[in-house]
Amino acid sequence: MEETVRETWNLMIEVGVTYGLDVVGAILILIIGWWIAGRSRAWAQLALEKTGRVDAMLTGFLAAAVRYTVLILTVLAVLDRFGVETTSFVAILGATGIAIGLALQGTLSNVAAGVMILLLRPFKVGDFIEGAGHSGTVKEVSLFVTHIATPDNVAIILPNTQLWNTAIKNFSFHATRRLDLVFGIGYDDDIDKAMEILKEMIAADERCHGDPEPLIAVGELADSSVNLLVHIWCASGDYWALKCDFVKAVKQRFDTEDISFPFPQRDVHLYDESKSA
Repeated sequence: MEETVRETWNLMIEVGVTYGLDVVGAILILIIGWWIAGRSRAWAQLALEKTGRVDAMLTGFLAAAVRYTVLILTVLAVLDRFGVETTSFVAILGATGIAIGLALQGTLSNVAAGVMILLLRPFKVGDFIEGAGHSGTVKEVSLFVTHIATPDNVAIILPNTQLWNTAIKNFSFHATRRLDLVFGIGYDDDIDKAMEILKEMIAADERCHGDPEPLIAVGELADSSVNLLVHIWCASGDYWALKCDFVKAVKQRFDTEDISFPFPQRDVHLYDESKSA
């Protein structure tokens, strides 16, 4: 009995001596790796925030990805400490990743498109955009979908892949926009007088920018009217209000100045076939 106990004790001492350092080293690697993972996440998030060009949500996503990458490397280092073949383990992880990627191909495509949208920022929350056959104000951008609201406040949820793979028209991207209007006057009206009135009205409206200079010109001699082109630069936020107000004001001012707005007309000639016979 004593001999068995002695052999067991010697075996435990031998195992402890043999693997004790490995266990202590593995614990130290776990502690240090866990600390580095946390610090790496904080450093990555701080660096991305300082750039000012990466969305807050994408910043958190990338910082978390850095942390998990460090943790995976830490686990591989611990396994290697105990003599586990990490190459086989990495191969298994790779095969698992490929299988998951194939199963979630559509979802991962949306994530990739969401990352590109958040990184390149073709639009941001609050912009009015047109893309994938829809237009509206951007309410939220996530890694999977983009939420927009139409002018009549209908919510539209677009998968990021559809939005990224189409042309995106951002009406709010620039601080200024050009307002293009056409006013038709009669052939008997004074063209120079009408153009002078439009010039005065533009100068009197503070929302109209002087630089670039507004354009007032004869654009077309149409069938029923002389069409005057008016190009006005304004702030993007004033576009629709200025358009509605200016059109109304021009109508009222032209009525006062006896400048007509002709409507399409057609002369119809009737012939009496009995008389011609």
